[in-house]
Amino acid sequence: MSGVIIVGAGHGGAQAAVVLRQQGYEGTITLIGRESEPPYERPPLSKEYLAKDKAFDRLYIRPPHFWAEKNIDLLLNTEVTAVDAAAQRVVLNTGDALSYDHMIWATGGDPRPLTCPGSGLSGIHAVRTRADVDAIMAALDAPDGVSHVAIVGGGYIGLEAAAVLIKLGKSVTLLEALPRVLARVAGEPLSEFYAAEHRAHGVDLRTGVGVVALTGVDGHVAGVTLADGSTVAADMVIVGIGIIPCVDALIAAGANGANGVLVDAQCRTSLPNIYAIGDCAAHANAFAEDAVIRLESVQNANDQASIAAKTICGQDVSYHATPWFWSNQYDLKLQTVGLSTGFDQAVVRGDPATRSFSVVYLRREKVIALDCVNMVRDYAQGRRLVELGAVVDPMLLADTETPLKTLIPA
Repeated sequence: MSGVIIVGAGHGGAQAAVVLRQQGYEGTITLIGRESEPPYERPPLSKEYLAKDKAFDRLYIRPPHFWAEKNIDLLLNTEVTAVDAAAQRVVLNTGDALSYDHMIWATGGDPRPLTCPGSGLSGIHAVRTRADVDAIMAALDAPDGVSHVAIVGGGYIGLEAAAVLIKLGKSVTLLEALPRVLARVAGEPLSEFYAAEHRAHGVDLRTGVGVVALTGVDGHVAGVTLADGSTVAADMVIVGIGIIPCVDALIAAGANGANGVLVDAQCRTSLPNIYAIGDCAAHANAFAEDAVIRLESVQNANDQASIAAKTICGQDVSYHATPWFWSNQYDLKLQTVGLSTGFDQAVVRGDPATRSFSVVYLRREKVIALDCVNMVRDYAQGRRLVELGAVVDPMLLADTETPLKTLIPA
C-alpha cells in the first residue's frame, strides 16, 4: 500500500491528516510542506504574531511531537514539482519520487506580487508565512529601523497589518486601488466604518489610487509612486493584493481548472484519486448560488479536508459548510457568516458610532450574510438566518430590540 500523500502542510493539509487517522485510516500518510516548520496557524501572522503578542510556538496546529505519534510522516522543506496521475506518482524538488493510492492537494497560494518598475527592490514584503513576518519584524527591529510603511491593498491582510504597525508606533500609509477598502468582500457601511477607524488611529488611508512604480536608494525601497505622479515615502512596503493558487503541477498533469483546480462535492479533481482542498480548490458553493468560487478561509480548508479524508475512508459525504470568517483590528472583532457577494440590500443593525453593530446582507429579500463588529450575539443568532436563506422584514433586522433568534422561521 502506497497510502495517502498530502501536498501542503497548512490548515487544510494538517486537518486532512488528522481526520484520516480519526476515521481509522491505517495506511501511510505523508504530509509534504515546503516550509521548515510543522503545520501552524496562519491568521495570527498578521495579528498577534506580528504584534509580538503571541510566540510562534503557540501557533502550532498540533504539538510538533503529535505527527510522529500518529504515524504521520512530515516531509518539510519539500515541494512537489510534477504529478504523474496515470502512474499515481509525484516527483519532489529533491529529485525523489513517491507513489500514492490517494493524494490530497492542499497547497494554498502564493502572494500576488507587484509587477511595476522597482518591484525587485529590497524592503518589499508579503504576509503569508512565518518567514515573511519574521523578515518584517527583523526590519522593524533593525538599528536603523523603519519609520514609514506603505501598505498596498485594502483587504483584511492590509488592514490588519496597518493596525499592528500603528500600535508599534510606525507611520503607515495604506493604498487601495478600488474606491473603498474591503470592496470585494463587504458593503459600503462596513468599508466606511473601517476606513474611519484606521484614519482615527493615524493611518494615512487613500482609496482610488494606483501604484505605478517603486523607487529606491542603494537597492532598497524608499518610496511608492502613484498614478497621479505623487510619491509616498516608504522604507518598507507590505503588499496584500491577494494570492495566486499553487496548482501549476496539477494543471500540467491534466486537472481541470484555471484560477484554482476544480473539485466536486467530495473535493475530487478531474484526475483519478486526487483531491484538492482549501484556498486552491474551486468549487460550486451553495451560499454563492452555486457559482464556482475559491474560499480563502480556515473554515473552508478544514471542512473540505474533512470531506476529502472521509471520502477516502469510504464515507458518503458532500461539502455544504456555512462560510465564516473573522478579523481583529485594534479592539474591534469582526465576525462574518455567509457570503455577501451579489447582495442587493445592506441593513445596518445598530449604530456604527458605538463601534458595536452588524450589517445584514439580503439578496432578493433573503438573508445571505452578516458582518458583525463587536456583536457576538448577532453573529451567533444570525447564522441560522443565513443557513435558511430566511426572508425577513428589513425593518425588523434593523431593530436592535428584536433579537435575531426571534426572526428564525419555524
